[in-house]
Amino acid sequence: MNTISDLIQPVMVARWIFWLMTIITVAGALLAVVPRNIVHNILGLALAMLGVTGIYLFLGSQFVAMMQLLIYVGAICMTYIFAIMLSPPLELELPKRRKVKLITALFVSLITFIVMALMILSTDWGPYADISRDWSIKTLGQQLLTRYFLVFETISLLLAIAIIGAIMIAGLVRRKN
Repeated sequence: MNTISDLIQPVMVARWIFWLMTIITVAGALLAVVPRNIVHNILGLALAMLGVTGIYLFLGSQFVAMMQLLIYVGAICMTYIFAIMLSPPLELELPKRRKVKLITALFVSLITFIVMALMILSTDWGPYADISRDWSIKTLGQQLLTRYFLVFETISLLLAIAIIGAIMIAGLVRRKN
């Protein structure tokens, strides 16, 4: 009798899931930069960050995946949406894109992509032999709330300041219009 692992190899399933997460990340990144509607841009950013969360889960780093989900998808994207809600209406006419800015942005993006690709291709990605620390979620949580408490609270303060700054900027923009 055949089992499902005889019909579908687990390695192939893992490979397909990885490529699915990669496609979701790239599609979200494109959606974050191509449309002119800022709400669509933020939804694309959230989709890209969700894809990165899936890649972290695929790599076996549950803690980093959950922090990615909570901080970037949950906090940052929600802060952006909150700032948009306080800003002037989207129905206002958008300024035309200047070709100089577009060409400059494409050039800088291309150079950045080439440098990062060369860096990735030139790095030796062998397995790390020395795993001397316990990286479980329980240990990381204890470390964050004891040894790295100040850093953890500083990040919380930074997020609070970002939200207050978004409210203040939205209030200034609303007063000027």
